[in-house]
Amino acid sequence: MAADTVTRTPAVARIRETPLLRWTLELDGIATALNGLVYVLAAGWVGDHLGLPTALLYPAGAFLVVVGALVFTVSTRREAPVLWVGAILVLNAVWAVDSVIVAAAGWFDPTAAGRVWILLQAGLVALFAVLQWAGLKRARR
Repeated sequence: MAADTVTRTPAVARIRETPLLRWTLELDGIATALNGLVYVLAAGWVGDHLGLPTALLYPAGAFLVVVGALVFTVSTRREAPVLWVGAILVLNAVWAVDSVIVAAAGWFDPTAAGRVWILLQAGLVALFAVLQWAGLKRARR
């Protein structure tokens, strides 16, 4: 007697059918990649104005360009595994929390403008995470 096997398919998010999720992923991808490009291409200028070291801005910028491209790519799919969207959402939440910690602790000795920028960025990234969570709830099947 053969054992019964159950084939399970991973949960899928219908990105194209869920405008909130699609638009949030698109905007997140674009904003993230553009922010990263600025950090990479103008690290000296950004560092001078925000009080952040270029040794932080170059790798952070490169990371953001790659992540932004990946997030945007996910936004162009008709469907994607819920795990992918969940990973983007968690990454955004972690980035937002870490940014608040960096600003509050004064790590890297940012200027006042640097602290404001870090907190504004944290707020935007947290908003993306919340909207992606709401969109993901609508997009699951």
